[in-house]
Amino acid sequence: MELARAARSDCSGVCGVRSLGLRRVVGGFVSPAEVTSTGSRGTRVIGSIVLAGIVFHVLLSFVWSDPDADQGDLVRIMYVHVPSAWLAYMAFTVTAFGGVMYLWKRSLWWDLVAGASAEIGVVFCALALVTGSIWGRPTWGTYWEWTDVRIVTTLVLLLLYIGYLAVRRIPADPHQRSRRAAVVGIIAALNIPIVRFSVDWWADRTLHQKATIKLGGTELDGLMLFALFFGLILFTLIYAWMMIHRFRIAWLDEQIDRHGLDAAIAERLAESTSDVTRAVGLTKTGADL
Repeated sequence: MELARAARSDCSGVCGVRSLGLRRVVGGFVSPAEVTSTGSRGTRVIGSIVLAGIVFHVLLSFVWSDPDADQGDLVRIMYVHVPSAWLAYMAFTVTAFGGVMYLWKRSLWWDLVAGASAEIGVVFCALALVTGSIWGRPTWGTYWEWTDVRIVTTLVLLLLYIGYLAVRRIPADPHQRSRRAAVVGIIAALNIPIVRFSVDWWADRTLHQKATIKLGGTELDGLMLFALFFGLILFTLIYAWMMIHRFRIAWLDEQIDRHGLDAAIAERLAESTSDVTRAVGLTKTGADL
């Protein structure tokens, strides 16, 4: 409790400055005075929109939209699978950008942004693989195909960012650990375009079809196209909502950890001072005798 109180006290000025960009978007600071909540008016608005959007997206994708001419109702998995992959690409791109900014600015703010985004990206990259496997079983006759370049490169992307998160947990000097993580995050992001264009570059080594939506045209129309784009927008809002909360939690954790270290150092210094004072007192008493 004392550490949390100290973090709230110290963060009251610092968090407001560091979170200014987020405040403008979501309508509030990281709330150091009320650690039990990382919400604000803005996040509640986004959350309400997301909840309503999820209900509408489920109805739109699984009830109202038309089945595919070839795949029938199986195509409905696309409305979760594609937005999940999109969110993973976006989250990992933000992680890489945050890493670049950290190496340039040496700002804790950017390091926390990168870490928070990577955690969200890992969740949705895994969801993309799971939904893809479910879709693949009735479509291709198998849940997994190791010779498929899209599947394998997506798995590699997931493992790279799991590794990134592992690097962030390695005990080390905080700035050194952040630098290492930033480098890993930037290098791992090089795999994103490989995943994206793998079906075009290695068309003979994948079971995936080429991109359904391209510049200059699309194979989807009507409610199917609308449902897909609505899903992309909805998942982007989900990312924004999760990102804001995860960043705020990470910032408060950082403040508490820092105050914990400061408190431990202060306690040790107090003990040392007490020992010295006691020793001086004993020496003086001996001299008087």
